[in-house]
Amino acid sequence: MEAKLEYTLRIADNALILGQRLGEWCGHGPALEEDIALTNISLDLIGQARSLLTYAGELEGNGRDEDKMAFFRDAHDFRNVLLVEQKNGHFGDTIARQFLFDHFSWLFYDALLKSNDDTLRAIAEKSIKEVTYHRRHSSEWIIRLGDGTEESHAKIQESINELWAFTGEMYTPDKLDQQALADGYGVDLVQLSEYWKQNVAGVLRQATLNVPEDGWMQKGGKKGIHSEHLGYMLAEMQHIPRTYPDAQW
Repeated sequence: MEAKLEYTLRIADNALILGQRLGEWCGHGPALEEDIALTNISLDLIGQARSLLTYAGELEGNGRDEDKMAFFRDAHDFRNVLLVEQKNGHFGDTIARQFLFDHFSWLFYDALLKSNDDTLRAIAEKSIKEVTYHRRHSSEWIIRLGDGTEESHAKIQESINELWAFTGEMYTPDKLDQQALADGYGVDLVQLSEYWKQNVAGVLRQATLNVPEDGWMQKGGKKGIHSEHLGYMLAEMQHIPRTYPDAQW
C-alpha cells in the first residue's frame, strides 16, 4: 500500500471508528443534553472520516468512494489505533476514551496544519475547530467526575487506568510515521507526545486524579492487527451495505 494512502487511512479510520462507537450512545445517554452532545461529536467525526476516505480513494486510484472505503474493507484493512475501537462500557469509560483521544487528535490536527499536502492541510483546518470543542467537552467531564462524588472519582480513575495501556500507540512513531514526517506531509509524533502527556496530566490533576504509570503498551491497530471488538462493530456497521451492495438511496 502506498505510504500516503495508508497514512491517510490511519487518520480516517480513527475518526470513522470512534464516530461509530459514539453513535451507539444515541438514545442511551445519561441525560438528553449529553445524548445529543455525544451524537453531535459522532457526526463531526464521521464528517472528518468522509473527507479523508474520499481523499484515500483518490490516492488509491481504483474508483472507490468514501462508502466503498468504509463499508467494503475487512477488519485487517483498517488502520485505526486500538484505543478508538474499545467498547463504550459505562459513561465514564466512554468519556475517558474520548478524553485521551481528543487531546491527541487536537495536537495532531494542529501539527497537520503545516503539512505540505494541500488536502490534508485543508481537512485539518476544518477539523481542528470541531476537535477544540470535543477536547473541552471531554476534559470538563473528566474534571466533573474526578472531582465529584467518591463513587464517580473511583470509577473514572478506574476507566483512565484501564485505557492507559492503549495510549502509547497514538504517539509512538513507526516507519510509516517517520516516512510521512520526512516527506513533509506527516506529523512529528515524538514532539506531539510530550505536549500530550503534559496536557493530559494537567487535566487529571485538576480532576484530583492520578496519572497512571507508563508500562507495556498495546499496539497493532495501525498495522491492521485489531482486538475482537472491531470485528463485532464492523459486522453491525457494514451489514446493510454488504447485504444490498447495489442499493440506491
